[in-house]
Amino acid sequence: MDDRIHEHAAVLVDWSARIDPGDNVVISVAEGAHELGVAVAEAVGERGGTLLAVNDSAELSRAYLQGRATGEADFDDPPAHELAMLEATDVYLRLGGGRNTAATADVPPETRQAARRGRTEVREARLATDWVSTVHPTRSLAQQAGMSFEAYQDFVYDAVLRDWESLAAEMAQLKTILDEGATVHIETPTTDLRLSIENRTAVNSTASVADDSHNLPSGEVFTAPADANGTITFDLPRTVDGTRLENVELTIEDNNVVDYTADHGAETLQELLETDDGASRIGELGIGMNRGIDRITDRILFDEKMAETVHLAIGRAYDACLPDGEAGNASAIHVDLLADMRTDSRLSVDGEVIQRNGIFRWEDGSTETLTD
Repeated sequence: MDDRIHEHAAVLVDWSARIDPGDNVVISVAEGAHELGVAVAEAVGERGGTLLAVNDSAELSRAYLQGRATGEADFDDPPAHELAMLEATDVYLRLGGGRNTAATADVPPETRQAARRGRTEVREARLATDWVSTVHPTRSLAQQAGMSFEAYQDFVYDAVLRDWESLAAEMAQLKTILDEGATVHIETPTTDLRLSIENRTAVNSTASVADDSHNLPSGEVFTAPADANGTITFDLPRTVDGTRLENVELTIEDNNVVDYTADHGAETLQELLETDDGASRIGELGIGMNRGIDRITDRILFDEKMAETVHLAIGRAYDACLPDGEAGNASAIHVDLLADMRTDSRLSVDGEVIQRNGIFRWEDGSTETLTD
């Protein structure tokens, strides 16, 4: 086994999930992620955790959803056995991989929507654990990224095996700015969007549950806007349910998507926006800061963390960003869409430019700070 797999498992168990002796740990192992699953199982055992491993297969999911689509059963009743498992779980680790990145592409849209809505309680129960998602490099993911398998392995481990404490300290600068700010302004030749973030708490996403960060790799700072108005173009591609979304443009009024276009994938975008009442609202603003991720791979776990990008999510807002007692946007979806900030762009907070053309004001190569 590649030594980096054991390093990946150690970072996941120790830095990300902070597993303690006696923790009930579930690992969900995707197709192709067996080696990482083995390394994680060994690490959990060494640290005194109690392990349950479950199989996560896109092909099994497709078969089940296609079967439900042909029957009369609905998704109204949450699966009690899965809820019982999650309620007894302290740590939930999702090890992504897969053999076919478009395995569920032909599931009827109405079935996908109903399944998302029907799993709301399951999703909330999983989010109540110390959960972490990561990815094991597989050939299907390498193909999706347009890379050789060997090059993709190097890419994944460059993104995952980082000095997380050092990156956390850098990202803390942006968290402070957002925590103290009231309005974010995003500008590119095709984007003019203002977002209200007053009284919100930004998450310094350090790849550790200790910081309310649940992805490995991570490397972003995100918050939940209270309001958003303007237009934004997402010029970096994103694949959702096997469909590639390209050059999505959203028009947003009072934090609600009132119009949209896409060069490709408009029907899937419409399906997402119509999932439920909260699906057409903005649940997240995220700013990528992981310079170990230097290219789009069509895998959102990596792409949304890429330096010199921003992303918005339609749908669910995360509670960690909200004031105590305030309910954020609720939805069965949380779908991130990405915009390139490398050229002719400005990111401002309360009229002060904090990033120009993808370079933060504290980084080498930054230009003089301007006012908005």
